Amino acid sequence: MATLLSFHAHPDDECLLTGGTLAKAKSDGHRVVIVVATGGEEGEYPAGFVSDRSELPDRRRGELLESAKVLGVDKVYFLGYRDSGMMGTQSNSNPKSFWMTDIDESAKALAEIIAIERPEVVTIYDEIGGYGHPDHINVNRVCLRACEISGLSEVYQATMNRDYLMELMADYSVDNPGKVPDEPQSAFGMGEDAIDTAVDVSEYVFLKREALSRHRSQIGGVAFVFDLGNEDFARAFGTEWFISRHPKEKEFRTAIL
Repeated sequence: MATLLSFHAHPDDECLLTGGTLAKAKSDGHRVVIVVATGGEEGEYPAGFVSDRSELPDRRRGELLESAKVLGVDKVYFLGYRDSGMMGTQSNSNPKSFWMTDIDESAKALAEIIAIERPEVVTIYDEIGGYGHPDHINVNRVCLRACEISGLSEVYQATMNRDYLMELMADYSVDNPGKVPDEPQSAFGMGEDAIDTAVDVSEYVFLKREALSRHRSQIGGVAFVFDLGNEDFARAFGTEWFISRHPKEKEFRTAIL
C-alpha cells in the first residue's frame, strides 16, 4: 500500500481535477490524504446560505469533509491560511492570506505533514495554478519547496488539457447553443504537448459529481457542470491530466501510482 497526498488551495478544489484519481487510489488499496491551504473565505455563496461571511470557512470545511468521505479520503489536514481571492483583488494583500505567506514557512508546515504521512506521490497544480488563481499558484510553489525539504520526487501537477477541452466545448455548443460557459479571458490549463500523464477515471466519474455536490455553498459557480448529462460529464471529466515533475520515463503515463 502506498500513500497519495493531494494538496489543494480551497475546499471543493479536490473534485474536478483530482477527485477520480483520489477515488481510484483508494479503490486500489492505497491511503489517500488531502491537505487544504485555506478556508475558502472569498468564495461566492447563495443568498441566505450563511448569516455572515465569517461563518463561511466553517461551512466549507464541513463540506470538504463530506466530499472527502464520498471520495474515500482517509485524512484531511487544514493549513489554516486565508483565501486570497482572485488575482488583482484587494484580498490578495491581506497579511493572513496564502498569497502573502512566506514560501519557506508554509513549506515547512507542509513538510511536517509529509513527514507524518510519508507519501510516495503528491499532487499539486501546474505552475499557473490552472487558471491563474493566487492560491493555486502558491500551492505549486509551496509544495515544490516542501518536497525539496522532504526529499520527495514523485510530484504530479494536475492541469486541464486545454486543447481537448476547447474542442469538447466547440462540439458541445453545436447541439447546446447558449449553454457553454464563456471562453476564459485568461489562460487556463496547458496545451496537450505539455502533458505527459492521463489517468482514466471514467469508472469513478460519478463519485466526482457526487463529491462536488457536497460543496453546496459553491454549486452556483459550477452550475454548468450539473447541467451536463452523464455522457457529456464523463467526456469532460473522465480523464484527469497531469504533468510529472520528475518523470521516471519519457514515455506517456497512464497512472500516478
